[in-house]
Amino acid sequence: MAVVINKLLPEFEAVATSGVKVSNDSHLGQTIVLFFYPKDNTPGCTTEAMQFRDKNKDFVKAGAVVFGVSRDNMKSHDSFKATLELPFELIADTEEKMCHMFGVVKNKIMYGKKVKGIERSTFLIGSDGTLVAEWRGLKVPGHVDDVLKAVKALKKKDKEKEKLAA
Repeated sequence: MAVVINKLLPEFEAVATSGVKVSNDSHLGQTIVLFFYPKDNTPGCTTEAMQFRDKNKDFVKAGAVVFGVSRDNMKSHDSFKATLELPFELIADTEEKMCHMFGVVKNKIMYGKKVKGIERSTFLIGSDGTLVAEWRGLKVPGHVDDVLKAVKALKKKDKEKEKLAA
């Protein structure tokens, strides 16, 4: 089943680095940022991961948990995470279940050949498990700041809802 904006995420389960289990309801009550990237230790992906790393405290302060997702295996993720000192976990989607659910598997042309690859994309999931925003086919420069702005706006909106409910 595919994800749809303003709808609850379909059921899924995945394992991230440090043995963290991630599912559609494992982090209810927290905002989640899932950033899908093509491959560990490649220039664009390294830059993107470092930018999420450098802003991680801001994401946490705004109530969000960040997860990176790629098709790389856990050994590759553990090495990538350690090398870059990433403070967030990386999900090893080796069977492409999450990649297909989020619709990020695309045909690409690389060195003149058609290949199946991951389209760099980020998804913002609200504290109730609803997909709130998505960025697809994005460019790395400025992207992390855009996501952080959306997380802060979501936190503000959630606080306003709490006030109205009180």
